[in-house]
Amino acid sequence: RAMATSLLRVCPPGELLRPLAVPERLLLGPGPSNVPRRIRAAGALQLLGHMHPEVLQVMDEIKAGIQYAFQTRNRLSLAVSGSGHCAMEAALFNLLEPGDTVLVAINGIWGQRAADIAGRLGANVCELLKPPGKYFTPRDIEQGLVQHKPLVLFITHGESSTGVLQPLEGLGQLCHRHGCLLLVDAVASLGGAPIFMDQQEIDVLYSGSQKVLNAPPGSAPISFSERARVWRAPGSDTGPTAACCARACSTWGWSSLWRRRWVQGKPTTTITITTGWGQREDTALSSWRCAWAAFGAREKSPCSVMLSPGAVLGSAGAVGLEKARLPTITTVRVPEGYSWKDITAFLMDKHGVEIAGGLGPTVGKVLRIGLMGCNSSRASVERVLGALRDALQRCPRSRL
Repeated sequence: RAMATSLLRVCPPGELLRPLAVPERLLLGPGPSNVPRRIRAAGALQLLGHMHPEVLQVMDEIKAGIQYAFQTRNRLSLAVSGSGHCAMEAALFNLLEPGDTVLVAINGIWGQRAADIAGRLGANVCELLKPPGKYFTPRDIEQGLVQHKPLVLFITHGESSTGVLQPLEGLGQLCHRHGCLLLVDAVASLGGAPIFMDQQEIDVLYSGSQKVLNAPPGSAPISFSERARVWRAPGSDTGPTAACCARACSTWGWSSLWRRRWVQGKPTTTITITTGWGQREDTALSSWRCAWAAFGAREKSPCSVMLSPGAVLGSAGAVGLEKARLPTITTVRVPEGYSWKDITAFLMDKHGVEIAGGLGPTVGKVLRIGLMGCNSSRASVERVLGALRDALQRCPRSRL
């Protein structure tokens, strides 16, 4: 041991000799959200092997929970090991091949991100643009479909960078009439706003675990319709493509492993077991939230009073039409004369509350306040509003 120690040239980090300490904070930003006790406890359960029958049973239960939350009967419904961003990549990688045309609806950062990924795949990316705070109408979409004739339309249901909720009614039928698949990002909206995958004819839908679903980051629910799974490229002279799980794809883990793990029930690599425990408990706890969203009882939720920050700050909301406001994330313009950094830092330091500034096209312009899952309570609303009032009195204000 002494000889081995003498060979060390890098000293043990002193900070790692101290026990880990994590502060208590109320996470009212755009995600992650606070994790309920039941889900935290699941993460501390004993590890099992990924081939154990108990693990396979949990995978089946997670799949059933995803089907319920998405309101779908799709066989290819699963949880990707990774963030919502990983699910975005997985969806685009498995739908697009080099040269395919994809139409990306961009009204915030997530459309921009999807366009960037699709471009790196070698797809022909066409952009449908709206300014931040606006949404796309069926007429906008149809004009884009007629003009560009894409194989896939990407659209964001809950644009967390701007606070816009995109209406989805009729878009699936519209896409299919024009020979196009509908791909929807619901990372910031699933469980907090109504979404019905089968009824709305959505071909690929994905979300993330750490927002409304209140699980730790690291798991991304995703589902493929049968139409997407056996998608035939129009004009192809090679006949039907294989199932999307077997399409040519540079990320092998996103393709061939999916079918074995989630459809055939034969995982061949180690999955994130402890994340799976949390995901299982998350799908159990989130059932009532998804049911609430499915019935659209928005006015019964504390989300409805989140219009109050505008009154407290003396600043207008960033989204004009009420029907276009994302119920899970409220965007309010930064009050004139104040720095968003001063406000967010004050809330964190003095009140233990996290909110966020803008992202992408809204950087420096808005404050984003999240109210998701177990954080969606009147107590949370009252706490953040009180903290904002305090911030206006105590944060420095420019004389300009």
